[in-house]
Amino acid sequence: MSQNVEINQGEIKVKFTSPTSGKISFAALGLKNEDLILESGLVRMVFDFEGIGAHNYFQMPTISVAYQEEMGETHWQCDFNGESILDKTDHHGKSTVILINKSKLQELEHRHENKLVLHGEFPKSVHIIAEDSFITFFS
Repeated sequence: MSQNVEINQGEIKVKFTSPTSGKISFAALGLKNEDLILESGLVRMVFDFEGIGAHNYFQMPTISVAYQEEMGETHWQCDFNGESILDKTDHHGKSTVILINKSKLQELEHRHENKLVLHGEFPKSVHIIAEDSFITFFS
């Protein structure tokens, strides 16, 4: 894998050093289920693409988050380089799939700093399942 992961209270940072193609589970990123217990019900995930070199985004970049608990309603917001590119509410279930507009990423991409920030708000504490959650950013 070509990324570094940093875990802080309520925040997970993943810095890519080169584009990694295909579907990558949170577990493959180095995250463990015990790292993903969110007592506050809030999570902020930062995916840093700065300095990865030449790359091609996946046709439909995807973030899939699976959790142990049945959730009523979750709120998700995604920003790329400080601009909101997605704001959605997901209703009832044990997972959320976030589809990101590839054209919007390409349009907002900078030469140096490129950060995708995902904010998740759950109605109660949550346990994210690392093996069943994944990202697909690059082809």
